[in-house]
Amino acid sequence: MAEPDETVTLQQAGEPAPTCGVTVVACVRDEEAYLAAAVGSVLAQDHEGDLRLVLAVGPSDDATATIAAALAGQDDRVTVVDNPTGSRSIGLNLAIEHGAGAEVSADHAVVVRVDGHTELPPDYVRRCVGLLRATGAVGVGGVMTPVGVGTVQAAAARAMSHPAGIGPASFHTGGRAGPAETVYLGAFRRSAVQAVGGYDPTLFRAEDWDLCLRLRRAGGLLWFDPSLVVEYRPRRTLRAVAKQFWRTGMWRREVVRRDPSTAGLRYLAPPVLVMFLGLSLLLVACGAAVGSALVLGAGLAVPVTYLLGVLVAAGHAASRRPALRGKVALTLPVVLVVMHVCWGAGFVRGLTARAAADHRA
Repeated sequence: MAEPDETVTLQQAGEPAPTCGVTVVACVRDEEAYLAAAVGSVLAQDHEGDLRLVLAVGPSDDATATIAAALAGQDDRVTVVDNPTGSRSIGLNLAIEHGAGAEVSADHAVVVRVDGHTELPPDYVRRCVGLLRATGAVGVGGVMTPVGVGTVQAAAARAMSHPAGIGPASFHTGGRAGPAETVYLGAFRRSAVQAVGGYDPTLFRAEDWDLCLRLRRAGGLLWFDPSLVVEYRPRRTLRAVAKQFWRTGMWRREVVRRDPSTAGLRYLAPPVLVMFLGLSLLLVACGAAVGSALVLGAGLAVPVTYLLGVLVAAGHAASRRPALRGKVALTLPVVLVVMHVCWGAGFVRGLTARAAADHRA
């Protein structure tokens, strides 16, 4: 996307009409299992204005590109653009730029982001446009509701919706409607996104947080509404969850490196945990080597306390969802540990050349 035009302010954007055109954008790859359902939920929206979906398709190891092409052939509201880098930020910018072209009418004042892992309720777009109008916000969003089918996916879904999983952010755990630091996925005024230069193409993760940060710093209001619900399908294996959180931790470290003011407590807690666990292992090794029960006990204090905390949190999370029983309930503590430790280890490790070049997971 082009560099931001400093002569354009967010306040110059006109109010989107209730029936304004809406461009829905998604950057997808390796989404064979979910893409058709995600696209179907977009096309089923009850928004009365023109609605188009632009899919930026990256290199995939499955039939994502074939499915996307078939969906575009079945409905002329769907357009596919090639995203050879596979980067989410670059792909989203490509989709937004395409949606601003002559292919759609000039009144597409709203851009709605979705993912290949998500499904929207039928009134989602209409309600987002209404909230943009009612609040004067430049971006609105709601709650990510993770939904899982298999054991690991169901456990990951519960972990991601509990404060002990990935923090107490309102779009994970809910809360009151009002101003927000960031929004999940988000529906935005197109002019506001263009005014700040779109998604940062140098960020392959945390690109949504960065965009929202720049929108706020430019004077824009972001609005959270818990009644806006988007279903999300987490990763299906522990290895995939581990890789996702390892890479996310790396990129969060990169965001903090670029702007230390973004280092909040919930982002620093996992790396601090990892460093204390590493120190504990060293103490345990030393205690065992010298035969010191005191040193050994000191070394075990942190991991034992942490594991007890995880078990309590998992028990609380499971008790709030009566259907969460059996293998899923037993897997939940494991998933929580994988999320915490991999995220924290990725943050401590920092961005590697391989992670910067690999857009998967």
